[in-house]
Amino acid sequence: MAREIVVTSLVDAVVDDLRTLVVTGDLAPGTALTEADVAARYDIARASARAAIERLTAEHVLVRRNHKTARVVDLGPDDVRDIYRTRTYLESEVLRRLAHDRLVPPAAREANAEIAALWADGSYAVVEPDMRFHTSLIDALGSTRTSAIYHSLAFEVKLCMAQLQGRQRLSPQIIVAEHARLLELIEAGDGEGAARLLDEHLARARELLAASLGGVAGPEASVPSSALPTAPTPEAAAR
Repeated sequence: MAREIVVTSLVDAVVDDLRTLVVTGDLAPGTALTEADVAARYDIARASARAAIERLTAEHVLVRRNHKTARVVDLGPDDVRDIYRTRTYLESEVLRRLAHDRLVPPAAREANAEIAALWADGSYAVVEPDMRFHTSLIDALGSTRTSAIYHSLAFEVKLCMAQLQGRQRLSPQIIVAEHARLLELIEAGDGEGAARLLDEHLARARELLAASLGGVAGPEASVPSSALPTAPTPEAAAR
């Protein structure tokens, strides 16, 4: 009997496109995806569709409970808090290491400049450059294993951010200011200061998102940004 072979590049392309559809909301949380659906959508063999679904399930883009149909992940407040706290644990230690060497990656400055330009145009579509800012800091450590661990969270983080930005709850003004201050602290060698600001930065997003997804926001959601001279509340800065 001939062995069934799946063309990896084709599966990669399908996986990438489905990820994008989930992040943009074109595939809403809870949407069912069967092999037949994916095969028909992309005009591919069922074996390739099955491989794509298995990949996305392993990456937590899709969830499958009790061997039932795979569905687009539907994140709740508890999921968001777990994801963001995991981010904080990992990123804060990386910032301490970068500050020890006073290492500021150019890619982080470039990503923050892009967010500032989008904000100047009145856009809240900053998910991609925001994620690039944080990922560039992780990657600057030069640890393939640390980067791999962080990238395993990347989709869930991006999905969280996309859901929150769609509600215009996070202010790009605050994001830019806090990112810039984080880089200043790293460059000054103040790892503990950078870690404290990161905690403020991510805790605000975590609680605003948890509230947007049906939870009750913790006090961190309304803490004024320490990176802005006039320290507006998140709600005022978002207007």
